[in-house]
Amino acid sequence: MRIFVAGASGVLGRAFTRRALAAGHEVIGMTRSRRGAGTVQSLGATPVLADAFDRDGLMRVVAEAHPDVVVHLLTDLASGDSASNARIRTDGTRNLILASRAAGVNRLIAESISWVHPSGTDPATEDSPLDLDAPEPRSTTIRGVLALENSVQEIREGLILRFGQLYGPGTWYAQDGRWADAARAGKLAATDNVTSFVHVEDAAEATLQALTWPAGIWNVVDDEPAAGSAWVPVFASAIGASRPAPEIGGDIGRPVSNARAHAQGLELCFPSWRDGFASL
Repeated sequence: MRIFVAGASGVLGRAFTRRALAAGHEVIGMTRSRRGAGTVQSLGATPVLADAFDRDGLMRVVAEAHPDVVVHLLTDLASGDSASNARIRTDGTRNLILASRAAGVNRLIAESISWVHPSGTDPATEDSPLDLDAPEPRSTTIRGVLALENSVQEIREGLILRFGQLYGPGTWYAQDGRWADAARAGKLAATDNVTSFVHVEDAAEATLQALTWPAGIWNVVDDEPAAGSAWVPVFASAIGASRPAPEIGGDIGRPVSNARAHAQGLELCFPSWRDGFASL
């Protein structure tokens, strides 16, 4: 299968590309920098340079790639700016959808996020409503996700993978990641807020398996949603930080169910963040 990967030089893009190549697929990896192109080439894939906001350039490279499937893993996490990421999800996705449709691509898999529902104690499923009434800055994130998911579903075989918080090498939850630095500085609070995680390698494997999944929305999270009071001390210990004191209050978040993906046959290397954090 010829796979066009938008965002191939990113953390998840690299992990997916390695798996896709190992499975015998041909990968054309899009990146916007020459440094990224070198990374894509070092993995054994064919690099192409394009910017998601350059519609004409994107139309050209997707058409020239003649892919069987497009995998959309574009994010903008370096700045930590929710508005910048929302623009990728809105405008970048729209351009990629137009380019894919023009190239005759009928199957597209896109990265989304799972923390998109109103707070609650019952696990959110793929059919649970989005938190459309959220205040800013969360509202910007939710609107970006909604735009992405609506655009992807215009493709006949569009798949949306709602990943939990990615952790593992290269992510914010790693020895050298943003939240590890915060934990060492005593600034990562152990609150009641519930998070659903997924290791980046499990996310990459799910993306590979999704090449043959039915169209629709899929939650890709581990088996143990947890409050910060449970996971933050374990993460802090794993990266060599002091154990934080619990804090009361804050948004309670929402656990997310992975039952649909499990029923499809997805098996996780790290079913719980407890084992995954220990591997850091």
